[in-house]
This record gives sequence, structure tokens and C-alpha cells, in this order.
Amino acid sequence: MTAAILTIDQAVAALEGGGVVGVPTDTVYGVAALLRDREAVDKLFALKRRPDSTPLPVLVASLHQISHLGVMWPEPARRLGEAFWPGPLTIVVHVPDVLGQRVGSANATVGFRMPDDELLRDLLERCGPLCVSSANEHGHTPCTSAADVVATLGDRDELSGVIDDGERSGVVSTVVDVSTGECRVPRVGAVSEGVLRAILN
Repeated sequence: MTAAILTIDQAVAALEGGGVVGVPTDTVYGVAALLRDREAVDKLFALKRRPDSTPLPVLVASLHQISHLGVMWPEPARRLGEAFWPGPLTIVVHVPDVLGQRVGSANATVGFRMPDDELLRDLLERCGPLCVSSANEHGHTPCTSAADVVATLGDRDELSGVIDDGERSGVVSTVVDVSTGECRVPRVGAVSEGVLRAILN
């Protein structure tokens, strides 16, 4: 059965019912599950055929949502967040063990991002933090439209549906890891490494 196109209200209901939903972000389309729902997170891993040792990033609507998870937000993360959020920068920090385990992190670190997309932030305000990974099978090219998501993942039982909000750029977020106090950039995307280091220095 092909995944349905959902309104935001239908997406909220699907997520709160334990489903996985395709969502537009400010970079590419993603697939999302409630962070607080362990079974839904497991379903997201299965949908993407993603190894459970490859941790999922977490999207939030505010810093309050991060602190509510018991996460200490270090000074480098604060400076980067002030400079680039909302926007295409994923900031990796140390987290409580139980949270790291929830998203598949073996070293108690999680990447957080506040997206520059009004629709998605509305969804995050209503549902709380979401595990969101690019909409594609693990290791393949991310989808940039709802039609791509349906064509790529729409026949899989784990996907409840997709929100259609037009095309996206296809430029993924940059990932910066400040969990050890040092600045490491595992993935360069929309924000250059030089700009990141200029902010931190």
C-alpha cells in the first residue's frame, strides 16, 4: 500500500500513534518518529534499513526542549546555536546514557538541530523532539520532495505517510561534534568548516 499524503494534523496524530512520518525540513525531506517512543524509533531504524549502531539525530523547536531532556548544553554549542539556529547545523553533545541508547549512540552523544522551517517547527512544538533522518534507504541519496519519499519508501509498512510542502534544496546539514570540548566536523554540508571555527575562535 502506498503511503498517503498527510496534513499536519494527520501527521501529529500518526506520530503520537507511534508512526513514522515523512517530513519536509529546511535541507532535504526526512523521516521522523517521536523521540520519547522507543518502538517508533525502532520502526524508523527499520524503515531506513539503518544499522542500529548509527545514531539518529534529534530535531527540536527550542533550547528548552533540549534542557528538558536532561542535556547539559556546553559553551561551544551555545555559541554555534546562537550563530546558526534555526538552520542547517547539527550540533553533537554529550547526553545522558539512556537518551544516547534510545537513538543508537554507543558513546552517549547525540546530534541536535533546530530547523529553519516553519511547518516543521510547528510540528516539533506540537509533538516534542523528533528523531529525524534523511528520507532514503541508509547510504542512498536523500529525497528532496514528497513524491520522492513516496517513490522510495512509500510501499514500506513502517511509513505512515508524508507531509507535502514542495521541493527542498538537497543540501544536507553540516555536523559539528563538540562533545569532547574540541571541535570536530564529521560532515560538511550547508555551513563551511571555516565559518564554524571562526565562530568558536
